[in-house]
Amino acid sequence: MSPAYLPALTAARASAQGAAGLPLPPVRTPVPVNDSEVIELTKALARIPSFTTEEQKVAAFLHALFTREGLDPELMEVDPGRVQVIARLKGEGGGRSLMLNGHMDIDPLPSGMTRDPWQPSIEGDRFYGAGIGNMKGGLASMIVGTLAAKRAGFRRRGDVVLACVVGELQGGVGTVRLLKSGLRTDAAIVTEPHGAANVFTKHAGVLEFAVHVLGRTAHISRKEEGDNAILRAGDAAVALEAMTLSGPRDADLPGLPRLNVGSIIGGRGRDVELRGPNWVPDFATLYVDVRFTQGMTPDTILADVRRVLDARPGLRYEVEFPPDPKRRILREVMMPVSMPADSPIVREVAASVQEVSGKAPHVGVVLPNGYSGNDTSHLAAVGIPCLLYGPSGDMDGADRWTSVSQMLTCTRVYADVIRRVCG
Repeated sequence: MSPAYLPALTAARASAQGAAGLPLPPVRTPVPVNDSEVIELTKALARIPSFTTEEQKVAAFLHALFTREGLDPELMEVDPGRVQVIARLKGEGGGRSLMLNGHMDIDPLPSGMTRDPWQPSIEGDRFYGAGIGNMKGGLASMIVGTLAAKRAGFRRRGDVVLACVVGELQGGVGTVRLLKSGLRTDAAIVTEPHGAANVFTKHAGVLEFAVHVLGRTAHISRKEEGDNAILRAGDAAVALEAMTLSGPRDADLPGLPRLNVGSIIGGRGRDVELRGPNWVPDFATLYVDVRFTQGMTPDTILADVRRVLDARPGLRYEVEFPPDPKRRILREVMMPVSMPADSPIVREVAASVQEVSGKAPHVGVVLPNGYSGNDTSHLAAVGIPCLLYGPSGDMDGADRWTSVSQMLTCTRVYADVIRRVCG
């Protein structure tokens, strides 16, 4: 599968720069990468189910791999019995450190699948399998890229940290736990699937919360004495969907802010007894997701929500924020991120993409991807310069796939960035 990177890169540069009469920078020997290792590790990871809160088997697998490879791994507990894996490729000292961050938890499987999600397969450039897109493809690429840098034998003064975290799909609980442990690096790349040609530096903030709507129960024979919480919640949902959130707009993210009422459940009592539709329901819950811009905060958003709900005649409600973990929605807020294009890590990753692919990457935001959140929120919040760079494919279909060629490109970019940052 290995392309002839060095001749292709030389030719690309000669075409793009030599024809214009510009001086040609020297082409460095690429860090050797074993393509089959990328493929086989991805398959191994995809065969292990690791839905959110169920990442333990993948963590054990990676801990054993890192131990064999001499990467000094640590199992870090996030919740009781739930661990993530942090590994370190140590440098000689005195250099900059780099974190490669990827999450082990995967999205729920989509309906309509025609392939066995636990038997990963490749057809042409398409890599099919559970969670490869989000984001075991990026996870495998960052691991093999680090192993390639280790085996290449070039001098490394700074450490490389592989953060294989849990719960990104809960708002980043694993990365939050990692940072609370005191771990810091001089720069970080989160290997989310935004494309091998994109150095992704800007995205929305994400906030999730629950709204409990209170009614009054009554038997159907006395229905007029009840107050139907589900109908009240429906009215509240319509009002929330129609509301305008206050706060600054951002020309790079023109679809923000936006709010979505994504789930509703109702019944009798706070435990939501669903049996007995002969009773008027007295409790219903809306689950709400908000994507927002810099300058907006959870306080301003929730104030807007309460203002709209307070205007609904007869509505009694409670806002639950932060949400109880049993809700299985985001436990953490992901604040918006915008990393300057002239940041050293942005320039270094862009240079490595050009070095590996022969083409300058797009640097900045890509829509609609910019409306999503990720763990750079937490890294940036503690002062770690960071960005997103990882392989992508079809993330929305029933049989989702990731580009094999993008995975191989990203693996080589990660290895080259390690040489630039930590060398």
